[in-house]
Amino acid sequence: MDYKIIDAHAHLWLKQDTKVDGQTIKTLTNGQSQFMGEIRQMVPPFIIDGRNTAEIFLSNMNYAQVSAAVLTQEYIDGLQNEYLWEVEQKYPDRFLSCGMIDVREPGYVKQAENLIKQGFKGIKLPANRFSLPDGRVFLNSDSMMEVFNMMEKNDVFLSIDLMDGDAQTGELQDVIEEYPNLRIAIGHFGMVTRPNWQDQIKLARYPNVMIESGGITWLFNDEFYPFKGAVWAIKEAASLVGMEKLMWGSDYPRTITAITYRMSYDFIVKSTLMNDDEKRQFLGLNAKNFYRFKDLTALPYIKNMSE
Repeated sequence: MDYKIIDAHAHLWLKQDTKVDGQTIKTLTNGQSQFMGEIRQMVPPFIIDGRNTAEIFLSNMNYAQVSAAVLTQEYIDGLQNEYLWEVEQKYPDRFLSCGMIDVREPGYVKQAENLIKQGFKGIKLPANRFSLPDGRVFLNSDSMMEVFNMMEKNDVFLSIDLMDGDAQTGELQDVIEEYPNLRIAIGHFGMVTRPNWQDQIKLARYPNVMIESGGITWLFNDEFYPFKGAVWAIKEAASLVGMEKLMWGSDYPRTITAITYRMSYDFIVKSTLMNDDEKRQFLGLNAKNFYRFKDLTALPYIKNMSE
């Protein structure tokens, strides 16, 4: 490879200790977590204390030759603002961190204001979890639009995961049209494998919107490596919006309970369905431009003992 790779969708935490929809998520041992009524393998079993740290991720990134990563968040991990801010300050050439607001709590507009003042360059919204016991939080509500207005004025990008299909695309389209200078990255590749996923992809026809593939290997897990269906989905998305609008993301570390970190992108490198220019754009160049990375780290290939 003669290009540098950027991961547009990864997660870190020191521990999980939260509730979503009234159900507990809590770090246990041997890489397992209590997850909404059952035990799930949240990270690989050799992470025996469940601490999904920047240092472990950097070791994976160095081995897999991934130059930089965008650290996003999800309610199922709990708010990780404090740790992710610390990580970005410690490794500014390798990580770009998103702060996260909690719309389940009152005063989330103030939360956003504080994160922006602190210096976060991105804010994450797990909008796929915006259905609350007393009603759904709408992206085009007055309070949310106030958040987006602040973000646009301060050049803070939005990382967002949407509900399946077109459930929220109309709302997000309102946001896009109201704030045309707000940079937006839609995650999980539009929830590809779900009905009407293309409606999310088509939002990238707007100049300020991108699509990232965090979780695509999870969504095609039944097919498994080399995820040929995922490659065909990437090709279909490119036919709708152009390859220059698509970015690779791993959804680390959850996806590496099934595959290695390198496997989460090398099915693209080895595919004959994409040419070298398309691979270069998808695996790093588009993310470099969108997230404004500079001076990316060059990493050598380390030969395996099995080679």
